[in-house]
Amino acid sequence: MFFSHPADFKARDLAPGIRSELIWGQRIMFSSVHLDPNATIATHAHEHEQVGIVMEGKLEVTIAGESRVLGRGDAYVVASNVEHSARTFNESAHVLDAFAPPREEYK
Repeated sequence: MFFSHPADFKARDLAPGIRSELIWGQRIMFSSVHLDPNATIATHAHEHEQVGIVMEGKLEVTIAGESRVLGRGDAYVVASNVEHSARTFNESAHVLDAFAPPREEYK
C-alpha cells in the first residue's frame, strides 16, 4: 500500500492514558502518540533507534538520565538500547515518533 488514511492506522494503548496510531514500512515505523494529562511512560529501552517531535502540548522527556521539558516543535533522539521515559503535566500532549527498524511488538 502506498497511501493510507489515519482511520487505517493500527490503534494501540501503550499504557494508561497513552494511545498510539501506527503505520510502518519495511524499515521505519511512525507512531502518533496521544498522552493524557499526568500520563507517564515508564523508563524502558529497546533496540530500535527512536526520533520524536512534540506536535502539541508539553512533556518532560528523560534520556540516559538527562531530563528536559519539551514543547511544540522540540525534538529528541534516543539511540538503540538507551533508557528513556516521559511524563506529561496538567495538559495533554501529542508526539510523533519514528522507529527504525519497526517495532514488531506494535504491529
